[in-house]
Amino acid sequence: MLSISDNIARIRADIATAASASGRSADAVRLIAVTKTVAPERIAEALEAGITDIGENYVQEATAKFEALKDYSYTRHMIGSLQSNKAGRAVALFDWVQTVDSVKLAGRLSEAALATGRKISVLIEVNIGGEYSKAGMSPEKAGSNLEVIAAAGGIMVCGLMAIPPVGDELSTRRHFAELRHIRDRLSSRTGLDLPELSMGMSNDYALAVEEGATMVRVGRAIFGDRR
Repeated sequence: MLSISDNIARIRADIATAASASGRSADAVRLIAVTKTVAPERIAEALEAGITDIGENYVQEATAKFEALKDYSYTRHMIGSLQSNKAGRAVALFDWVQTVDSVKLAGRLSEAALATGRKISVLIEVNIGGEYSKAGMSPEKAGSNLEVIAAAGGIMVCGLMAIPPVGDELSTRRHFAELRHIRDRLSSRTGLDLPELSMGMSNDYALAVEEGATMVRVGRAIFGDRR
């Protein structure tokens, strides 16, 4: 069985190959270790192996883990659905919120950030496959809401995030490419710099990088199956 360190090295090699195929440097892609249900001591192994970004799905779970890992330096990403009534706690805990799926949530994050003097980076979550079971704005809503959200104080809209529908390689690649095209159109129309595309997980991160991902969210391929 490969160690966490071995897994990270393999994933970074895959990212480098995929980035090269799309004419980019591996340095343009941020590997976010998804640590849902992962014990702090195993997260510490990943941090010691060079991981610099941690993604958590739940505010309460993240609170305990971040306290246990307080001696380490890393960037903290909220990657799970966030209720607006937990926005204040999320602003206190995280550097990034990748799952802004409404103007209401963006407003709550803005209020909390301004009240605490923080500036938090956010991504707009797009429901790229139009699935009823998934959070995120439709591409049309993302377009109409972008400038409203970007104008809010205390937050900085840096790009888009999506989880595509489960499908074969061709359909997955198509969804990743679509998110990139949406980002490009929105940036061109609004004049906003939207450099980040968070897309790709353990099963498809290489495809995502080939299609322009700047962040990939990888859990199982680093830590193994959830326990």
